[in-house]
Amino acid sequence: MTDLVGKRILGIDPGTIVMGYGLIEIKEDKPEILHMGVVKTKGFNDHYLRLKQIFIRTKALIEEYLPDEVALESPFYGKDINVILKLGRVQGIVMGLALSMDIPVAEYAPLKVKQSITGMGRASKEQVAYFLMNTMKIKKLPPELDATDALAVAVCHYLHMKNPVSKGKYNGWSDFIKKNPSRIK
Repeated sequence: MTDLVGKRILGIDPGTIVMGYGLIEIKEDKPEILHMGVVKTKGFNDHYLRLKQIFIRTKALIEEYLPDEVALESPFYGKDINVILKLGRVQGIVMGLALSMDIPVAEYAPLKVKQSITGMGRASKEQVAYFLMNTMKIKKLPPELDATDALAVAVCHYLHMKNPVSKGKYNGWSDFIKKNPSRIK
């Protein structure tokens, strides 16, 4: 666990009109909030100008806070392919910026983020915000829940770094059962 102490994770909730971001730093054995907020592009009518603004603001966030890793929420599947394409462009900008600065990138599905934070994959934005408010001692929620969604992505990444499945903790189901007899019914 000590190898995570001091690590900074920038979580991003991609959006073309409102993009959330949340930055945590690992102190001792838990994440602490350094900063969270949103990038708004509502004032730009042209999609490409919105992307430019997202690029500029994300670059500034990375340069100011120097995250060690970036975690993004992956676009969900929806009926409107144009929305998915636009979100993918935002995600590509953030990925490209991070990777060009040699910052590793991780991606999590919305269901995985919600499951990691609340224990329920279908939790609402409000439920995610409420859990974070209580567990991370947030005094006042931001007006846009995109910020807490981004914070949730960063915390989700921390939780997966803290307890990765790939570290060989269990060698298959029989090993899991052997090491966790009380969890089997």
